[in-house]
Amino acid sequence: MNRRNAMTIGLAALTLAAAGGYYALTRFPPDTTPEGAYLRITANVTRGEPRACFAYLEDSAQHAAYSIRDYRKKACERIEASYPEPERSRLLEAYRAHANAPDGADVWLDLATHRGWVGRLRRDMSGIAKLDVNGERATIETARGTRYPFRRRENGIWGLTLFTAELLAESEKAARDWDVVDRAARDYDQARGP
Repeated sequence: MNRRNAMTIGLAALTLAAAGGYYALTRFPPDTTPEGAYLRITANVTRGEPRACFAYLEDSAQHAAYSIRDYRKKACERIEASYPEPERSRLLEAYRAHANAPDGADVWLDLATHRGWVGRLRRDMSGIAKLDVNGERATIETARGTRYPFRRRENGIWGLTLFTAELLAESEKAARDWDVVDRAARDYDQARGP
């Protein structure tokens, strides 16, 4: 192979790589549109990366996931410091997954996996048949007839609201659990004495 052929092959490879990169960046509408957010959720679920869907949940759902982690972490610290066995081990085991989560996306992933949300998304997501935008809210209806509600987030990205109620309920439960753990820990500390 002479130098000219090698240069031609190199240039062709570079052109293909640039075209592939451009395609990867532009194949979806922006995530500042409901379609773009939906398609990114679909792509992440299809690729087996449901953790990445966290970025496309609405703000209150994301905040709830972080709250769950924070309450479970506080509860675990209080349990470790004050609870007697075997209750200490039992409760730590129940709270550990969320307490040790690096961030809210890991809490989301755990809940989505254990509650079947990932399977539901994988099963129900399909092409967009209809889009209805009404101010800060939008609904995407798929070719299979499933409806996905979205809300525009503070940063302009559209967030899925499908799991918000359950995440908020779990956050409220974690707050109530923390209160119970703290009161019981104070009782244990008082019973042990100084």
